[in-house]
Amino acid sequence: MANEGQITRAAKQLNMEQPPLSRQLKLMEQELGVVLFDRNGKQLQLTHAGERLRQKAIALLHQFNETITYVQELGEGVQGVLSIGAVVSCISLLPKAIRTFSEKYPQVTFKIREGDHFQMGEWLENRDIELILSRLPFESDFQSQHYSVLPLPSDPFVALIPSEWCTNSAQETLSLQELARYPLLTLKTDRTTGMHELVFQAFKQQNLEPRIVSECSSVAITVALVASGIGVALLPKSVMTSFASPNVKQKTISDAEFHSDIGIVWLKNRHLSKSARHFMEMFLP
Repeated sequence: MANEGQITRAAKQLNMEQPPLSRQLKLMEQELGVVLFDRNGKQLQLTHAGERLRQKAIALLHQFNETITYVQELGEGVQGVLSIGAVVSCISLLPKAIRTFSEKYPQVTFKIREGDHFQMGEWLENRDIELILSRLPFESDFQSQHYSVLPLPSDPFVALIPSEWCTNSAQETLSLQELARYPLLTLKTDRTTGMHELVFQAFKQQNLEPRIVSECSSVAITVALVASGIGVALLPKSVMTSFASPNVKQKTISDAEFHSDIGIVWLKNRHLSKSARHFMEMFLP
């Protein structure tokens, strides 16, 4: 009823008649001694007490399902579906891990979702996914204490420059001062700014102010803009494994060493499946 907003639609969704459902609702309110729904004609809206009950009920259902999974796994091998999420800048780290895992545990299939930190934080909370491969810090609507994190080896930043701008093919490095002369493309969304701030902190430490020509939430678009000669970008080195382009040259940054931290993130209060726990092992040395 909380989702449907009408008792008639809720009864239909539950495949039952409306009068029995109405009676059950009234009996529940009488037993609890609180009003769970505000009634406005045919429309129903959760009261504060009703919303808290809904949240607790969802949490209990999650705990029940996770307990069932835990008990079933006591006598079974690694199998089933493993649902994971990844930010696009970490996708290049997945294929090797998935291939190794699949060779060892062929009965497990994968469900993979890509999104930003806030989307994946919501998917974790709703139990749509178990693990996230993400840049750190993980930025979401929840406090960092809400999550457990397995840190992975950090990823050095490199400079991406249009091939047509490379007049000296033998030059393998560029300084931040040289890069500051070019128009800059930066990776940033309205809510996730960690990578953007890391890059600008490096420039700031040398009293440099690059000119931004684009703020973009997409790694693919940013690399495409570099390839088109729009500007340069500073991105983690592993990104180019997935987005290599003959029109983009990768240069080492000669006078600054800064890295992007990476980790596997999961809900601290959630029981992880055998599949999830073994999958994390694929990233350990």
